[in-house]
Amino acid sequence: MQLTRRHLAPAELDHELIWLSVSLASLGSAAAWFALGLPWPHCVFHDLTGQPCLTCGATRAAIQFLHGHFLAALRWNPLVFAALCALSIFNPYALVVLITRAPRLRIVHITNTQKRFGRAVVIALLALNWIYLLAHGRNFS
Repeated sequence: MQLTRRHLAPAELDHELIWLSVSLASLGSAAAWFALGLPWPHCVFHDLTGQPCLTCGATRAAIQFLHGHFLAALRWNPLVFAALCALSIFNPYALVVLITRAPRLRIVHITNTQKRFGRAVVIALLALNWIYLLAHGRNFS
């Protein structure tokens, strides 16, 4: 696996534009949702089982994160906290490379073993996050 900096190829997918757009659209949609006073989203899994799902606490974690209460966000959902930290780094990077047309960071030469390892790490993180949520039994209602 190798990290490189290069300009986009002519038909290459522009991940920075796509994911920055998704991130900003999500933030705008969430802000509009709460500004309009719409009801909080409910977790069907939690309603049916009484147990938190993999993403329970994500909305509360995001709200705490955006208010600068990072420890509270971490407590609500550690995986969402980590994702929001990553977005806090990725979004400014994406904005800068889009504005300046700078070379993009790309991971190249990934072997099948590295791909399998990456998938295993993601699955393990999801499982550990869910175990954390189940063990801490917060009130996700």
